This record gives sequence, structure tokens and C-alpha cells, in this order.
Amino acid sequence: MDEKFSEILLKSTQVFMRYGLKSVTMDDIAREIKVSKKTIYKYVKDKTDLLCNVMQGNCSCDVMVIDEILDRQLNAIDEIIEIGRYVAGQLKMMHPSIHYDMEKYYPEVWQLFETHKTNYLYGCVAGNMARGIKEGLYRDNLNIEIMVKLYLSKIDLVFDATIFPPNKFNFVEVYMELLRYHIKGIASDNGVEYLRNEIKNENLNFYQ
Repeated sequence: MDEKFSEILLKSTQVFMRYGLKSVTMDDIAREIKVSKKTIYKYVKDKTDLLCNVMQGNCSCDVMVIDEILDRQLNAIDEIIEIGRYVAGQLKMMHPSIHYDMEKYYPEVWQLFETHKTNYLYGCVAGNMARGIKEGLYRDNLNIEIMVKLYLSKIDLVFDATIFPPNKFNFVEVYMELLRYHIKGIASDNGVEYLRNEIKNENLNFYQ
């Protein structure tokens, strides 16, 4: 990818994360990242096209970071905690309206996000569950397909402002509770004990 375009995408991502999607115009982007709109339009045809490129870049970053965690060959609980720590880091930087804006106003971008969840994230969570069963950390009677779908669908609830108003909750707190809830729901007795020690040792503290 062209180095200038990479820079535009990186800085545009930061602007969208800070202010949300709907309220930001291409004039705002140009002003914030200190390039002309003409330069931006050399690479994208409109704001939706820019957002699609930003989403593709974010998905690629997810894959790179998560694959590095998977390569470390941690046990299943440590692995999902490390992935959770990465997700929490992303959530800390995210404007509360992003999820809503994307689903309501930018269906092409939303579809990229949904495809990423269905294709890549589904496989990661399913693989984690299968390994956790083999390691004796997760229950051996898990229906992996059902549990993966439940977990991924609950992630969308983290962003639902009607359930978790941003003035009362933040994404990281809600996601951390979801992750604990998820692990406890699938853990064996050994896994629950291991998780209890992780919490006691603050290894499940996403504010570190």
C-alpha cells in the first residue's frame, strides 16, 4: 500500500475513534490529519470508501495481533484473557457511538465487520474452546457451535446504549464482565479454580 495512503488511514482511524463516524465530515478529516481533501480523494471516492478501508485495516490488525497471541501456545484461559486485554485496549479508545453509527448509517462497513466476526473471530473462539476442553479447563460437554454464537452475539450488546448507557458504563467494564461471565460459563471445575487465581493475581485486570 502507498505510504501516504497508509498514513491517511492511520490518522483517519484515530479521528473516527475519537469523534465517532456519523458526525465527522471529510472536511473534518482533512483538517484533523492536515492534508487536503484533494489528496484524500486520490485514494478514496467518498467517506464510506474511506471507512471501508479503515475497517479493513483494523481487521488486518486484529488478525496480526491475535495470531501472535495464538502463536504463544498459552493455555486456553490465558489465551482468551490475552486476547481480551487487546480488545479492551481497543475499546478504551473507541467513541461510544461508533458501533451504532456503523450499523445504522454505513451498511457496507458493518458488513465488513460482520464478515470478520463470522470468518476469523468465530474460528478463533471455536479453536480456543476445543483446546480448553482438551486441556481440562473447559467443560467436556460444551456445544462449541452454540457457545461461540452466543459469545459473539453478546459482544454486540457491549455497545448497546439502551442497555449500557455510556454515561453510566464504559465499554471496558462491560466487556470485562462479559469475558468473566463467558469463561465461568464454559469452565470445568479446574478452569474455575484457575480463573479464580487469575482474578486474585489481577491477571484479568484490563486496566493494567
